[in-house]
Amino acid sequence: MLLNEFLLLGAVLFSLGVYGVIVRRNGVAVLMAIELILNAVNINFIAFSAMNRDLGGQVFALFVIAIAAAEVGVGLAIVLAIYRNRRSVDLEAVDLMKG
Repeated sequence: MLLNEFLLLGAVLFSLGVYGVIVRRNGVAVLMAIELILNAVNINFIAFSAMNRDLGGQVFALFVIAIAAAEVGVGLAIVLAIYRNRRSVDLEAVDLMKG
């Protein structure tokens, strides 16, 4: 396949992720949209790595996967803390929390 097709797929996934982060109010949906953004970045890294025939992009993709796993753990902990306090994961109500 051509590099352009992978870059187009990455751009579409990135755009959907940004749209999801901007529009969604649910904390879990925002985390899923961030995962879409990170997967789009991984697709671009691996596409450029395959084009140049080196392993640098694949190594960076592994680092992004590790960072995404940590982000999910911390993000879900924050969403659970919000749910325990507010009984909702609506991110609009987060600004009402004082601490």
